[in-house]
Amino acid sequence: MASTIAAIATASGVASISIIRVSGERSLEIAKKITQKETLVPRTTYLTSLYNHEEALIDQAIVIYFAAPKSFTGEDIVEFQCHGGMVVAQEILETTLAYGAVLAQPGEFSKRAFLNGKMDLTKAEAVSKLIEAKSVEAAKILAKQLKGDLKVFIDEGREAMLKVAAYAEVMIDYAEEEIPEDILSGMIQQLDTLIENMERIVTSSHRRKGLIDGFRVAIIGKPNVGKSSLLNALLSYERAIVSDIAGTTRDTIEEQVRIGGHLIRLIDTAGIREAKDQVEQIGVERSLSSIDEADVIIALFDSSRAYDEEDQKIIEILEKLEDKMLLVALNKSDLPRVFDRSCLASFDPIEISAVEDFSKLTQALEERFNGIGAQEELMLISTRQIEAVEKTKEAILEAKEPLLRGELEFFSYHIQDAITALSSISKPYDSEEILDKMFGEFCLGK
Repeated sequence: MASTIAAIATASGVASISIIRVSGERSLEIAKKITQKETLVPRTTYLTSLYNHEEALIDQAIVIYFAAPKSFTGEDIVEFQCHGGMVVAQEILETTLAYGAVLAQPGEFSKRAFLNGKMDLTKAEAVSKLIEAKSVEAAKILAKQLKGDLKVFIDEGREAMLKVAAYAEVMIDYAEEEIPEDILSGMIQQLDTLIENMERIVTSSHRRKGLIDGFRVAIIGKPNVGKSSLLNALLSYERAIVSDIAGTTRDTIEEQVRIGGHLIRLIDTAGIREAKDQVEQIGVERSLSSIDEADVIIALFDSSRAYDEEDQKIIEILEKLEDKMLLVALNKSDLPRVFDRSCLASFDPIEISAVEDFSKLTQALEERFNGIGAQEELMLISTRQIEAVEKTKEAILEAKEPLLRGELEFFSYHIQDAITALSSISKPYDSEEILDKMFGEFCLGK
């Protein structure tokens, strides 16, 4: 018999309501002891007194019983909704443990829901990510996964590969005959479509991952262009030291800030130039590393100073960037302009002042982020999902070669690897499904 688990389901701290959740065969028994009620009707809300194992009053709270299998985990579940604050919630939790429950492990409620067939892995991961969502767009994407959109994509891909595998198995049974040309071309076309779908969803997911995890935004430029001033202005407090001395920032500084509906991680980098000592060199190297790791680059130039070789070095870095969202800004617009704007003509720079007005920059950032969120493509929300789809694509590509040579046994081996990889995103692959396809579509034995 699986143990009955219990945990506080709400965040720690002071609040109006705290929820304690109990799941397992002994949930109802434990709830009856705590409420001192003889019966609890499923899906009925009770406002009742709660008592600890010494029969001392704990609180007056709401209790709801969900009978298996019509619950989140598929098991009996009882929820206690008590007054907020850790003391009351903790005492209720300790009482459930005293009556035989065990403390739930992280994610154990969702794990039981998966094992009991109440959700697949795509929904389980969406639940986990939704709790930590960094933007409104992320919440919308994850809500679609909870509704089953990604599962539909996975199921359609599995169905297509199962069908192709079933054709191959039938052809193996009739190996003395050549594969009809129309069947072979149809199989290849189906594989090409699958490869294209896999590439598209992986590319889209890489481009939009900041919606889920939060965008990393690196502010780069030569020394003393106002990078730290811009960071402080965006944060609305003095986080970084600001001075007229070039090289004041010797290391990267990271802080979170909300731009519109998006939580982003701002990275203030050391000025990029020929370092004058070892410490500064380390800072410059970290700045270059931050460029590689960032989703968005804000390249800052000083409009009050003449264009020079250090500016040229920044431009050369920008010209090599690929797959990065790039914003170029001319800072210190409150001072007389000396910088030759034509040097940045290809980047369409925004003129700002970190001291007086940088609203054009924040508006541009918000528009870019919203544009990414407005895209309607499906999205893989974790590294695990992306790696599974990439492995699926590789296995399909490996399967195509023996298929073109008529080596159906090798083709069947690789296509089953592809099915297994794709299925791992939502549910385990069952080899019996190929047999079901074969008998259902080809009527062998007639």
